[in-house]
Amino acid sequence: MHNKQVVRQIKGIDETLNNYTEINEWRQDKIVRVMTDHQKLNELHDSIIENTVKVAMKKVQSELGNPPAPFAFFLMGSAGRFEQSVLSDQDHGIIYQSHDESCQSYFLTLGAEITNGLSETGYELCDGQVMASNPLWCKSIRQWEEQIVDWMEDSSWKSLRHFSTFFDSRVMFGETSFLTEIKNYAFMILNEQPRLYKRLVENVDFVKKGIGVFGQLLPEQYGEESGAIKLKQTTFFPYVNALRLLALKENILEPSTLKRFEQLPVSLQSFQSYEKDFRRLLDFRLQHRKHAQSYKDVHLIQINSLNREEKQTLKQLMKKGYKLFDETKTIIEKECSTW
Repeated sequence: MHNKQVVRQIKGIDETLNNYTEINEWRQDKIVRVMTDHQKLNELHDSIIENTVKVAMKKVQSELGNPPAPFAFFLMGSAGRFEQSVLSDQDHGIIYQSHDESCQSYFLTLGAEITNGLSETGYELCDGQVMASNPLWCKSIRQWEEQIVDWMEDSSWKSLRHFSTFFDSRVMFGETSFLTEIKNYAFMILNEQPRLYKRLVENVDFVKKGIGVFGQLLPEQYGEESGAIKLKQTTFFPYVNALRLLALKENILEPSTLKRFEQLPVSLQSFQSYEKDFRRLLDFRLQHRKHAQSYKDVHLIQINSLNREEKQTLKQLMKKGYKLFDETKTIIEKECSTW
């Protein structure tokens, strides 16, 4: 019974797609129609992932039976923020409601099958293994709460990076309340230990500069990326990191950068002016990287492929991102000084 309820929550499924090969062919047919529309493109990604998970669930259930406990499968990274480009890698996890350690075996098997399925339907494996096939990202609610505490207490660069990755998450299907419960637990810890905000700022404080002292774009100088701007590191990160920090500060559950802009309190309304810049950045990436051949190439833009106007647009978007991040950092550091 529980299994049927979970499947009904998968809203984007196409019952005619019965295996990963069919889903991949369906993906290739559909994606060319939405390459220039950020909203429709990400809705399609959701549908592809949902269909893939449906097939993975059926396969695991046929071998191991129904899930032993209620659970949630959630997305992180650009998928969690609803900010995927034409190509994307995998970032996902599982939360299950059980204190029985034997449950983890089932959900790790499910996570591994989902990981394999997504790989076959066009989503590259995550280099950092941020996937539900990894025990670090497949846990019970209690284990997840313990993990949040461990990350916060450790406060190392790696631990806080893991926490930030986790926070940019949304449930694809299953029990949405599980993820909400864990995020609210994280808010409680931050509210009790506000010094952690400063560490979170420091964790993302380094921004790879894409503009030189004379106002010129700074491409990579060596190797196969020579002559290219790393759009993700130089331009996306300042916006994404700033809004994540503000979301943590204001207890905003929403993972989407655009939604986070919308939910900022009145006291931070001035920050909402940057929303249009982030929308322009999303469109800019689709315009110039819609025909990228790999996930790595999605965020690499060769300078010689841009005309003068496009270069100016890119520099403006970078400058706005740097300004947004600096203003965010100033606000949080100012408040930290009073704690």
